[in-house]
Amino acid sequence: AVLALDNGLARTPSMGWLHWERFLCGTDCAADPRRCVSEQLFVEMADRMAAEGWRDAGYEFICIDDCWMAPTRDKQGRLQADPKRFPGGIRKLADYVHSKGLKLGIYSDVGKKTCAGFPGSYNHYDLDAQTFASWGVDLLKFDGCNSDSLELLAEGYRHMSLALNRTGRSIVYSCEWPFYLRPVQQPNYTEIKQYCNHWRNFYDVYDSWSSIKSILDWTVLHQDTIVKIAGPGGWNDPDMALVIGNFGLSWDQSVTQMAMWAIMAAPLFMSNDLRHISPEAKCLLQNKEVIAINQDPLGKQGYQLTKDKNFQLWERPLSGRAYAVAVLNHQEIGGPQNFTFSLTFLGNGLACNPACSIRQVLPASRDWGVYSWISSLSVEVNPTGTVLLKV
Repeated sequence: AVLALDNGLARTPSMGWLHWERFLCGTDCAADPRRCVSEQLFVEMADRMAAEGWRDAGYEFICIDDCWMAPTRDKQGRLQADPKRFPGGIRKLADYVHSKGLKLGIYSDVGKKTCAGFPGSYNHYDLDAQTFASWGVDLLKFDGCNSDSLELLAEGYRHMSLALNRTGRSIVYSCEWPFYLRPVQQPNYTEIKQYCNHWRNFYDVYDSWSSIKSILDWTVLHQDTIVKIAGPGGWNDPDMALVIGNFGLSWDQSVTQMAMWAIMAAPLFMSNDLRHISPEAKCLLQNKEVIAINQDPLGKQGYQLTKDKNFQLWERPLSGRAYAVAVLNHQEIGGPQNFTFSLTFLGNGLACNPACSIRQVLPASRDWGVYSWISSLSVEVNPTGTVLLKV
């Protein structure tokens, strides 16, 4: 068994909302108060999460990303929030978020500076961990910019993990460690899982189909090394941000992101504007059946079984001897296409032996009935869309 980080957290993939991607490094509140990274933004999102069913659907973290800090540390050497944009400080914001039944996430960096050039945690790991704990923070996203060497990078990730645990506060630890190692060396995922609750493998997600596609392609290319390491306490993060409800994805592509992030047992952190979200996007993001697949207690990550010119077939083993199955049509031309496959393909031949019931979860939920082990299944899928089934 792989030793997981012993903080008892992230038994299932974490879920929440994150400001990065949609709000980026907006620091000019005078010019654009609705879109700047500020106390007000997080208060408004927390209100929406509590009032509009997000919290009840499982989205519990509200996460501050880069650009929250003042440009310098305080006189005691502690990180401080930008006083104009966070007039009450992080402790007050954390108290407000907790009063809504939610948890607060924050961001720092293993190097001397964050990716956006704010003060990093290098040489301050213990102090920063204590500061975050004293503020009531529940999750730390720890980036990997501006670290001078791979040794310092690894040392910093290990050090911060231990420092967080020593605070005595339960803080989910979200790392970018393998992403920064990969260009130079193959990450040791067994070690990474001992220190981190989730770990980022690939580039930032963008609000575009090409971005979603490149993340899926990368995951397939590396599935032999990454799928087996995922499980309760530690998860592969394909870049957690769900960009559903923004501008770049069609409806079918939004369905694909939701279905595939569930299959991949990925942390589900939306990056969108919950104050302005379509009923369709909200319905998709709050879909109980998809979330149940993502949060399945068995904790096994799914993988691609096979593909042909137009289609990919993925499966994910679930508890109760069930399987989630995704059929993705990666054609970007023409109309809906049929993909036919034998049920003996699934679960090494065991998923449907001697018979199974099949239910479609996405794009809409309906029962398909009972099939025998030797049946074939024909699935019609829209271009760049996905049909998600539970077998």
